[in-house]
This record gives sequence, structure tokens and C-alpha cells, in this order.
Amino acid sequence: MPAFPPLTDADWPEALADLKGGFATKLNVYRVMAHRPELLRAWAPLRDHVVVQTALGPELSEVAILRTGHHMGSSYEWDSHVYRARKLGMSDARIASIRGPLDAMAPEDAVIAGAVDAHLGPDHRLTPDQVAEVVALVGQEGLFDLFATVGFYTVLAGMLKSLDVPLDADIAAELAQTPAP
Repeated sequence: MPAFPPLTDADWPEALADLKGGFATKLNVYRVMAHRPELLRAWAPLRDHVVVQTALGPELSEVAILRTGHHMGSSYEWDSHVYRARKLGMSDARIASIRGPLDAMAPEDAVIAGAVDAHLGPDHRLTPDQVAEVVALVGQEGLFDLFATVGFYTVLAGMLKSLDVPLDADIAAELAQTPAP
């Protein structure tokens, strides 16, 4: 049993009562983060921006998240975002390509995945050419949202792995029927 299991509705902190029923109680990652209510409350606006308001758009955001989850070795992130990517209509072949070499991906996906690789690589920086490619694809706003997305999901991956956060039951059931690529 994890040291910090996902909090049930019955154990949900009173300090987060207003978040009950929203994003915070839909996923185990946030039910675990609720062990530190002040953090989850502070996290909520950034999560809304990175997940909902991103200038990357839903599909390229998923490319960035999946590539980050792959780099970080986070099965929770990979599996939950395979589930989300499928809901967006992304094919399993496209999703699987995100784990592979850049030249095996669609060109737009390769731009985003290459930027994630550079951001998480040994120098933790994009080259000027990569910055220009990302800006050409998603604009200046998208470039900044890409940095935020990679950082956001890197933090989550560390927490997910360190605290052995279990995959959400509905996602696990769906993936049991149609395994992740």
C-alpha cells in the first residue's frame, strides 16, 4: 500500500471542499496531491493553463506530455495520456511513434518531441533553430506553454513514480481492453 494513497471522497480535506467534484477528484494524481492541500490549491491555476488553456492545442499538448512521460519513465503518465490521446482521436500508430525516433513521427509531432528531448536533455535547452521551429508551428505563446507543459509533467512524473500512484480504475479498465501502444 502506498504511503500516500489517493484520498477518498470521505477523506477529502475540508480546505479543498470547493475542488471536490472537479478536476482534483477525477484523477488519482490529484487525490494524492491533496495530502498537501495548499499545494493542490496553488497547482490548480497552472494546471488549468497547461492542460486546458494551452496554446499548443489538444493534440500537440498530448504529444508533449506523452514524450515527457516516456522520457521520465512514468507509466501512469504514459497510460493516462494514451487514454486522453485516443479520446482526441489520435491513432495508436501516431501515439506509438511518440516513443520512437523523430524521423518516424509526423513532422509537427517531431518538432514538439524534439523540443521536449532538448528540454529534458543534458543541456536542458533548445537550440535557436528548435525555438524558431516551435514558434513557427505554435507561436510564441505555444513555445512558452511547451516549456510549462514539460516542467509541469516532469514534476508530476517524479511524484507519481516516487509515491507509486496507482493508475485510475477507469483508465486501467479501458487499457485492459485495448492496451496502450
